[in-house]
Amino acid sequence: MTSHINHLITAGRKSYALSIRQLYNSMADFNRHLDIPFADIDVAWLRRYELFLREKRLAENTIGIRFRTLRSIYNLAVEENVASPDSYPFKKFKVSKLHQETAKRALSKEDIERVLSYKSTNRYMRFPIDIFAFTYYCGGINFVDIAHLTRANIVDGRLIYKRQKTKKLIKIPLQPQAVALIDKYREDESPYLFPILSAFHKTEVQQANRIHKVITKVNDRLKQIGESLNLPITLTTYVARHSQATVMKRAGVSTAVIREIMGHSSERVTQIYLDSFDNEQVDNALKSL
Repeated sequence: MTSHINHLITAGRKSYALSIRQLYNSMADFNRHLDIPFADIDVAWLRRYELFLREKRLAENTIGIRFRTLRSIYNLAVEENVASPDSYPFKKFKVSKLHQETAKRALSKEDIERVLSYKSTNRYMRFPIDIFAFTYYCGGINFVDIAHLTRANIVDGRLIYKRQKTKKLIKIPLQPQAVALIDKYREDESPYLFPILSAFHKTEVQQANRIHKVITKVNDRLKQIGESLNLPITLTTYVARHSQATVMKRAGVSTAVIREIMGHSSERVTQIYLDSFDNEQVDNALKSL
């Protein structure tokens, strides 16, 4: 596990490396140490570990992530002949049962408009709304990717960037609203499009810490805005990402195209987003019967 973590960090896949590190720490807490052969991790061991996680009062999806990560590590070990396929426990222990329906994270176009037109005497509330708007108008671009955008990412009226998470190249046309936001925050002395990172943040650790600090404040303020607007869900930058996807889906855009715009690794990931939306379209379709 530690070897794979180091490999992922070298490859720039820090989020996945963190997920494995969390699993590592959790398993070590449960088993006291991990100096054990893969064969010891049988169905009975997995059931005891599941009970341990439940006693920790972890959410169902968090437990599911722990087991999916463990299964992927076990699969890798089998591929590299470190573990025997004869001892593979996940044929009997089904990880798929550890799944909870994702809560709805998409807003209607009407509610999105209410967020974008929100007025406040607190000037610090404007930046979170502008980031929410930029996310919405730019295909659900992730906050981490927004933070790294520079003037070099704008080519012939298009936003061209590589996703930090999947390394997938994204090319989307810049809508007038997005251009206006870029112009609003333009600073000649900074190469970045938005005031999140600066020349001071040179190392990856400095950049990661700064991004975490800013997105925490942004989401805290978005939550306050959402509560004041009496929105049906907690407002975050991720809601903008989900919302633009559901708006496109309702407009008849195919899942394959939405996948390209959002930079997902596969259509299966995009479908997870779409599956978390409400049943309004299904309800309306059945009414026509």
